[in-house]
Amino acid sequence: MKKIYLVTLVFILSVIFIGCNSNKEFKPVKIAISKAVPEKSYINYINWLIAADSTVICLDMYHLKIDSALSLFAECDGLLLTGGTDIYPGKYGKENDTSRCWKPDFKRDSIEMALIKAALNQHKPILGICRGLQLLNVYLGGSLYIDLPVDLDTIVKHQCKNTYECYHGLNIVEKSLLFELTGGVEGEVNSNHHQGIEQLADQLVGIAYTKDGLIESIQWKNINNKPFLLGVQWHPERMDFNNPLSGEIAKRYLNEVRLNLNVSR
Repeated sequence: MKKIYLVTLVFILSVIFIGCNSNKEFKPVKIAISKAVPEKSYINYINWLIAADSTVICLDMYHLKIDSALSLFAECDGLLLTGGTDIYPGKYGKENDTSRCWKPDFKRDSIEMALIKAALNQHKPILGICRGLQLLNVYLGGSLYIDLPVDLDTIVKHQCKNTYECYHGLNIVEKSLLFELTGGVEGEVNSNHHQGIEQLADQLVGIAYTKDGLIESIQWKNINNKPFLLGVQWHPERMDFNNPLSGEIAKRYLNEVRLNLNVSR
């Protein structure tokens, strides 16, 4: 019941905010977050977006039925896919490896797949973080490593006991969206995952990699007639907002949402 109240409260606050704003042309953007509450780690995503735009309205999709989530998403301007548990491996042809995964959340898989489809059909910007990057790849036909330490035999620490202190380096592809945002070819990011992209979906291109060759960021291979899309394997919401691999991502994403709104009006 508290979860339902949260969505209701967000709507009430948004109405009050809009009503009190003297500029009637102003329209705060509404971002559908695939899972935004109640744990602190999910609330971090909301705070991260608010740091980029204090007027942004964030709506949690996870605690709704699929039909209700899709109905609410129709009123939203963009989609943020957050981190979380493993995607059911049957979604990418590895159901026999389910025992090596964290317990799947079938409800979440279904809701998020439906939201991705809706976002693409409605031409709304998409940002995927950690699991979100992986889900975008799976939705578009790619696959995942079930367990990086075993399947990739990597020396890079992609996951640590203290997730907030787990960092590793990455290399950014020049002339990519990420390079445009950061202006650099290297960086340090917060990492907390044991899975990652194995086979990249045909429509996507990798734009950042770790030293072990794992894809850490994705964008469209061909942007023509497609909405903005960016996926990152790390957790920018846990990093210093002034780090270009954190704050610049939030600002660019919300700017793309506003630009898309202006075009669609």
